[in-house]
Amino acid sequence: MTLEQRVGQTLMVSSPVTGADADSLYALDTLYVGNIFMAGRSAAGQAGIGAEVAAITGHVSGSRTEGARPFVATDQEGGFVQIMRGPGFAQIPQAIEQGQLSPAELLREATVWGQELAAVGVTVNLAPVMDTVPSAEFAPLNAPIGTFGREFGYTPAAVSSHGLAFAQGMMDAGVEPTVKHFPGLGRVTENTDVSAGVTDGITVRNDTYVAPFRDAVNAGVPWLMISNASYPRIDPNNMAPFSRIIVHDMVRGDLGFKGVIISDDICNAVQVSSVPVSQRGVLFLEAGGTMALCTNQGLMPQIYAGMVDAARTDPAFAATIDAAALLILQQKQAKGLID
Repeated sequence: MTLEQRVGQTLMVSSPVTGADADSLYALDTLYVGNIFMAGRSAAGQAGIGAEVAAITGHVSGSRTEGARPFVATDQEGGFVQIMRGPGFAQIPQAIEQGQLSPAELLREATVWGQELAAVGVTVNLAPVMDTVPSAEFAPLNAPIGTFGREFGYTPAAVSSHGLAFAQGMMDAGVEPTVKHFPGLGRVTENTDVSAGVTDGITVRNDTYVAPFRDAVNAGVPWLMISNASYPRIDPNNMAPFSRIIVHDMVRGDLGFKGVIISDDICNAVQVSSVPVSQRGVLFLEAGGTMALCTNQGLMPQIYAGMVDAARTDPAFAATIDAAALLILQQKQAKGLID
């Protein structure tokens, strides 16, 4: 692969689930971006959504990527966060309701939900949420998770048992689950998507609230997403996606995770707005990340150019790109995504 192709493997760009737009096609056809996030909402059912997935994935193949096909991701948690709906898709309850099921029952349900995704060509689900909200009383104050019932429960043990059941169901269906948002968003009050300065001043490096993520890693979950919040008691100088302490030392070191570390959205998120767009992908990979997620396809050219330029001028960053691209290609080979 050329440098440009290797950089493309370390990126995931959004494309509307209702049909690709010019910006998403430019990212795939011209910038060699190698992975796709199906964004938005659709109730077109398996037939309609499957056709859209097939159309967009046709742009990531052949000489553009040396035969490496894309990871195709979506957000199918349940409740308010369910991108794919309509005939052939179950109405998935909120995680807080899923937490009322037994783990065995949730495993059976999640397997079906995963099979529905696999049927339309989705290979990665950016779920389950493994954040622990401290209490039912605090939940309404927790803008990103508790407000929307995205938590499985109010103790790390409840989150772990049910999050693992959800993740195992996805894996049993052939879909890669992604545990998120490490090291946890359950204690913040603001949402990193729409606010800056979102800070968790409680969580420490060996926090009990990290336990669900550790359990997921021990269970073999292949993908992990980093929160965009700041954790000053872990790293007082850097937001989580740009913190080598959090991304590398904790995820790779403390947890021993060997899979794909994906960012939360680093394009639209207001939390990261103080960081130049062209530097966000560079900083995430330098921190130890594997794949940068950009849910504003119009900004992807800046993310991409920043990474290509850095790799051309900095041999250390070029080696970082090589290592991340290799890990992603190994994961693709294991999933049968390399022709």
